[in-house]
Amino acid sequence: MRLEVDITGKAFRNAAGGTQDVLAPIKFALQSGEVGVLIGPSGCGKSTMLRILLGLDRDFHGTIARPPEARIGMVFQEPRLLPWRSVEQNVRLAAPGISDAKLSELFRILELEAHRSHFPGELSLGLARRVALARAFAVEPDLLVLDEPLASLDDALAGRLRDEIATLVASRPVMTLLVTHSIDDAIRLGDRLFFLSPRPARIVAEVPIGIPRDTRGEAEIAAIKADLARRTQGDRAERDVS
Repeated sequence: MRLEVDITGKAFRNAAGGTQDVLAPIKFALQSGEVGVLIGPSGCGKSTMLRILLGLDRDFHGTIARPPEARIGMVFQEPRLLPWRSVEQNVRLAAPGISDAKLSELFRILELEAHRSHFPGELSLGLARRVALARAFAVEPDLLVLDEPLASLDDALAGRLRDEIATLVASRPVMTLLVTHSIDDAIRLGDRLFFLSPRPARIVAEVPIGIPRDTRGEAEIAAIKADLARRTQGDRAERDVS
């Protein structure tokens, strides 16, 4: 299973009748079991890129190649749960064929066992985000897209949810694409980091992380951060010279 992205350009027409470039040429690929992370400033075009990858926006130049039978799981910035359905009903609506055993295991990992019959209006933001994750994983995706799933959470809750995401991603060979502003989340969850420029977005740096996710302790994470800082300083110095 492989995702190949080769976007040569994307533009919107503005109110004055002109065009505004949103995406510059962007090219990368993801293999099954690999986590790619898109990191870029607000408004650079990340959400537009995700819509293209998901097939929701076909008005672009370039190609997106993935197996036609690939199942896609999506976690949006907002949980987007149906308020008139319970937690379990929201998940089963996306994956009606999921077995009771698999659903129970998913709820156990995400600490949702006590909330199966609750409705979205009864949930905190952290719990609602867990339900959105459960819904995405319940379909047993081949491609998982996470659009800032830890946004607006306090550090402790974000850390717990990040660990739960890591556990789920490691449980099956899924291609994962994570969008985040957090370098810490990127380093802890990603295998390859794609740093994007301001709009129109292009990849200005691709940084592989050679240390397996399950062996990254605090010392390894600190070393990766230091290496990224050195790379960033080097890139800035090179731009200043040129």
